[in-house]
Amino acid sequence: MSDPDAYVALVSSLPSSERLFVAKRPPLSRLRLNRRLSALSETHAQTLARIERLLSWSAYDPGSDLDTLVGRAKVLMSDLPHRTLRRIVDERMELRTAVAALRMRHGGAGAPEGAWGYGVWTSQIAANWREPAFGLERSLPWLRQAGQLLEQGDPLGLQRHLLDVTFRQLQRHAGRHHFDFEAVVIYVLKWNIFDRWAKADSVAAAQRFTELSEDALKNFPHLKAEGATA
Repeated sequence: MSDPDAYVALVSSLPSSERLFVAKRPPLSRLRLNRRLSALSETHAQTLARIERLLSWSAYDPGSDLDTLVGRAKVLMSDLPHRTLRRIVDERMELRTAVAALRMRHGGAGAPEGAWGYGVWTSQIAANWREPAFGLERSLPWLRQAGQLLEQGDPLGLQRHLLDVTFRQLQRHAGRHHFDFEAVVIYVLKWNIFDRWAKADSVAAAQRFTELSEDALKNFPHLKAEGATA
């Protein structure tokens, strides 16, 4: 059982985040953040590590496909008891599935068949393959702009857009959690967004965009996991 007072002290010790994309670097280093995270219970520390491993691209080989990511997400979700954290993982995985579909279509692939991707939108995406936002404008309002940035060949703009979407998703959940474990996880995931944007490089992003586009049709129907996201 975690100590509520320790978690209040932990969250209170974390500096407020500056506005996304305005800050040049995260509000504290990862080393300093890890020192503060040592206040987590062993169980919570393990859960946080699993969530970060799932959502961090550095934990995957460059050729990892969406099936690999989906499999790992399902394993995590099978024993993740926190409702808010389950929703956060769901939202991130649904985002990555939708963006992977955009990339596949951009590469010239037809609609995927059978079980593919993650979340509640896979069937609708396949059924509305030629629609700009797969008919999901109301459910996923960010998707049309993501598709436009992809078609325009703007990898840095796409990355910024998707990080902004992810940040706003976390902000919505943060309003319901202040001094608990969920608040800590949300803060760390926000920190990762700041860190990713601070390290963004237009040349590297363009190179990654080209690599993903060239690889999009390899090993079809396996969808390549998109690299320009949070």
